[in-house]
Amino acid sequence: MGYSERITWSQLIASSVGTVVYLAIVLPQLGGTPVTEIEWVWPMIWTILGAIVLSIVVSIAWGIAAGMRDPETEHRADQRDREIEWFGDRTGQAFLVLGSLSALILAMVSADWFWIGNALFLGFFLSALLGGIARLVGYRRGFQ
Repeated sequence: MGYSERITWSQLIASSVGTVVYLAIVLPQLGGTPVTEIEWVWPMIWTILGAIVLSIVVSIAWGIAAGMRDPETEHRADQRDREIEWFGDRTGQAFLVLGSLSALILAMVSADWFWIGNALFLGFFLSALLGGIARLVGYRRGFQ
């Protein structure tokens, strides 16, 4: 597994863990708490920061382990890596746009901040998840 693919896996793992943690904190509050009183801002901030740190830590640890196992492996991106990165970014951007558009519409209808913030959060998560999956498909199956 190449350097860029390991980075993709690290980002997928971190974004998925961060989103699950955030949902575990916020979803139980939806049952009995009015949306205007739900504590969501700081949990979102901390899970985003935590996911970034987790991604970096996993990437570094995995890179060290891979380097120790096979020190001769090239760790620079080549043209194929750049094309796969572009493909994943383009796929992810579509969902980022959808999340942003949803937040814009929610703002236009004067929805609560909770819904606007979570629409953006969902857009970021789907962008990371589906963009990462697209990259992994590119690494495993290539492009036709």
